[in-house]
Amino acid sequence: MRRAEREAAFTDFVAARQGHLRRVAYALTGDWHRGEDLLQTALTKLYVAWPRIEHEGNEEAYVRRIMVRANIDESRRPWRRERSSEDLADGPAAEGTSYEDRSALFEALQELPEMQRKVVVLRHWLGLSVRETAAELGIGEGTVKSHSHRGLSALEGTLARR
Repeated sequence: MRRAEREAAFTDFVAARQGHLRRVAYALTGDWHRGEDLLQTALTKLYVAWPRIEHEGNEEAYVRRIMVRANIDESRRPWRRERSSEDLADGPAAEGTSYEDRSALFEALQELPEMQRKVVVLRHWLGLSVRETAAELGIGEGTVKSHSHRGLSALEGTLARR
């Protein structure tokens, strides 16, 4: 197929499916602006692969797969974890925990299994969301929730015994 025909086929595909793909990108990111960026990244990658994919007939599945993977890659970037200072509380600092309490908590954390400890630290000490924690550790959101529940229960039991 000639280059002009391939580009026309790509243009037709994008024109026909762009609205749907934009909604998919929004659903993946939860933000219209990030969704637009994600869609543009996916369409750029699709354009590069177009000569190879067009003959297979699964263009839409391919572009969806690109969007999912690009969204995961983007969520792992360090600047996505940064927060604006406007989002931070502007109230007085919480009263400090005594050295003995901090020491007991640290010792109890060390008794947790490794993955529970990681989840508890990321979720409850660093304040990451379930989604961010799952992405950070490369595990499912349900796994984060179960490790968090088990870890907090174990910490509560360990600290109650002390």
